[in-house]
Amino acid sequence: MWHGERSTNTRNITVPKFGLCCKEGKIKLPPLKQALLYLRQLLRYNERGESSNFRPNIRLYNSMFAFTSMGGKVDYEINKQTPGPYVFRLNGQNYHQIGTLLPKDDVMKPKFAQLHIHDTENEVRNRITASTSMESKTKPDENIVIGLLEMLDEHNVLVKSFRMARDRFENRDIKDVRLRLINKRSKDGRQYNLPSASEVAALIIGEQDGENNEFDIITETKDRMLQRILELHPSYMSMQYPLLFPYGEDGFRPEIEYQKKRGDKGKRKYVTMLEFYAYRIQQCLNQATTLQMSGRLFLQFLVDAATCIEQWRLNWYRTNQGKLRTELYRGLHDAIENGDTRTEQVGQRIILPSTYNGSPRNKQQNYQDAMAICRWAGYPDLFITFTCNPKWPEIQDMLDLIPGQKPEDRPDIVARVFMLKLKELMNDIKNEKCFGQTIASKFTNQLQLYYCLDDCPKSFLLIFLYLHAVVYTIEFQKRGLPHAHILVFLHPDDKDPSPSQIDKIISAEIPDKNSDPDGYEAVQNYMIHGPCGQAHPKSPCMVDKSCAKHFPKSFCTETTIDEDNYPVYRRRDDGNTVDKNGVKLDNRFVVPYNRNILVKYQAHINVEWCNRSRSIKYLFKYIHKGEDRTTVLIETEEQQRETRGGKLTNRDDEIKRYLDARYISGCEAAWRIFQFPLQYREPAVEKLQFHLENEHVVVFPDSMDLDKIISRPNIEKTMFTEWMTANQLHEEARSLTYAQFPTKWTWHAKEKEWRKRRGGKKTIGRIYYAQPTSGEKYYLRMLLNTVKGCRSYEEIRTVDGVVHPTYKSACYALGLLNDDKEGDNCIKEASHWASAPQMRQLFCTILLFCEVTDLIANKEPPLGRDRTPIG
Repeated sequence: MWHGERSTNTRNITVPKFGLCCKEGKIKLPPLKQALLYLRQLLRYNERGESSNFRPNIRLYNSMFAFTSMGGKVDYEINKQTPGPYVFRLNGQNYHQIGTLLPKDDVMKPKFAQLHIHDTENEVRNRITASTSMESKTKPDENIVIGLLEMLDEHNVLVKSFRMARDRFENRDIKDVRLRLINKRSKDGRQYNLPSASEVAALIIGEQDGENNEFDIITETKDRMLQRILELHPSYMSMQYPLLFPYGEDGFRPEIEYQKKRGDKGKRKYVTMLEFYAYRIQQCLNQATTLQMSGRLFLQFLVDAATCIEQWRLNWYRTNQGKLRTELYRGLHDAIENGDTRTEQVGQRIILPSTYNGSPRNKQQNYQDAMAICRWAGYPDLFITFTCNPKWPEIQDMLDLIPGQKPEDRPDIVARVFMLKLKELMNDIKNEKCFGQTIASKFTNQLQLYYCLDDCPKSFLLIFLYLHAVVYTIEFQKRGLPHAHILVFLHPDDKDPSPSQIDKIISAEIPDKNSDPDGYEAVQNYMIHGPCGQAHPKSPCMVDKSCAKHFPKSFCTETTIDEDNYPVYRRRDDGNTVDKNGVKLDNRFVVPYNRNILVKYQAHINVEWCNRSRSIKYLFKYIHKGEDRTTVLIETEEQQRETRGGKLTNRDDEIKRYLDARYISGCEAAWRIFQFPLQYREPAVEKLQFHLENEHVVVFPDSMDLDKIISRPNIEKTMFTEWMTANQLHEEARSLTYAQFPTKWTWHAKEKEWRKRRGGKKTIGRIYYAQPTSGEKYYLRMLLNTVKGCRSYEEIRTVDGVVHPTYKSACYALGLLNDDKEGDNCIKEASHWASAPQMRQLFCTILLFCEVTDLIANKEPPLGRDRTPIG
């Protein structure tokens, strides 16, 4: 482990604790046993003979001996598009399936587990024939197949179990045999890893007994469909990867207990599936490195493990939709009045909530939070793209522990080192002020400043008044390497977009080789685009005979700001050039960078000055265009037909839609297994709920009586109602709008109350968005952006002592709807975050459902970077 990976709660840095691998010692699994000599020889790098055939085709050889087939769609095209390291990329839902013990008839060829039982006299030929459809172009070596077969027959407990069934078929005239792969183990999974054949499987003759455990795998003789293996079965991975687990070692199973530690008060007692795989893929000194040496098969295992974890979580969401079902509080009363006393008749189903990391709802929430920071701190000043360098010495030093390994063989190491570098870069940006003071803004509201001075000590005041504002998101290139898109919001003193200020931070020129050799070498290695154009017309950036990135740029004697307020960087014709692939390139091919950051991190780090929210749109572009997908899920009528009445419905299944869009490769799989963040933002954003009276959201389980739901304690309390309660109890709270409230007060969800904020951590508020078509809710949100300190719903509608019957009429009384100002503000606000189709839809919605007084004033939407309307 690296020192930078120590746990954040480590107090003694000289004796650090680590949670990435073993959760600070709470997880202890039996070490994997060293592979047999023959397999170790095949796995060695830089070896000739059989190893040179085995390593590039290891997935092919593994499939020959696998007991199960793997679901999901392997993306074979990615390795054909552009030259580069091998990438294992999987799309869609993943699962493992096992078939019958014997083929259904003599015409069908045996596959997977059947190869251990049927026609074993020709087993080598059958295994080679069954695997020739794989992507490998090299023919498998028959001698390797024979060697692996003998090895597994002698040592793998799963193979022995299936051979036991084969012997029963061959030696006795018994046709109805079932093989049960037992889920339960009698030994402690923390200490023992090699089960016996009798503990793994049992033969069932004739009728199946009634003692079957629901997690056991029962393989029938014939005439049965493929069955899916549950992810919790201990043989789940060893059946799919016999070459990674040549002894048939157990994998994850429930109720693997934590190591007991003195003073541990955690509620969780058992190792989770994610923690199990995060521990297992670590390269430890006391266990075999079969996993880490398996190259392409290791990539497949990582993806399989990540999708296995994800699938188990998604299955929980699917089977617990009742716990996620929501209905308006008033709607529950309506249901009772209509005689509907069971919750099966109300609520929403098949949803993937925003709490699930990576879901569309989650991405949308992150995007809106980023836009809230942008509205609070102003436009971002710097857009930084930080790309992983697989040649970093930290990666190379770790790879040297297994001679011959390359970075593409170890995405787990690449992910860990990139996370360390990203943490260090964020520290440089926020604390070392490498770009200036990364402080978003000071309080400008004088009333708020006086309030802060009256209630806060001087030492706390400085922390409270100044705050870092940074947003980043992680993406993975087609070849798998991670990169981060970072937005930096600078202090107002450093926000001057003058050419001299930009030149201090950003350079787009080649340093002088004699006066700055380190800078020259770094720019030459990482910040030169091309060659492209006539020198290299087949470059990936070439589209229609021109560079899609608009290189080469024009020479420019000094930095200027164009009419759209974008910088044109200084690129002088000073004679400095670099040689790249035999082509001399000058300053016109330099990607903008910061010299000190570039030299320190030795990686491609593009730094751009920006002052438009389009950078945030780019940061979360998948919200608008959707995930990359090449498949379309077409449901049949039977899938769409309801069980009651045969009525066709268009029931939306968000989990299916998410799985359809999901692509995952080895590096992203490792990133998710290690639980590294995909998004980051500072300051924190508190999402503020609001609702009409008695229409707040209630979460309730299936088959619960509605009378019990509405009689639960504090069910009427919400974040919004307790804001009004806090205004009743605390006079000082009444100086803030609802959106400003989280800057001084903290919401405690468990107790359902707002408390005065303590400490220097800053939080800003964001009120959930409401569409103009949502009626009174839309006007309520409009008022909440204006009114302060309201103690009741009536007070929100009160203007100059008059209580208005509706929120819309209160908006009229405040002058919010007397003209098109609110419509104009709505369009301007949406232009910061909405895509072009969304802008057009919003514009039409305002025309159709709002009272627009001057259509001509709204006919010109905001202009984009290319001077074309973004709407």
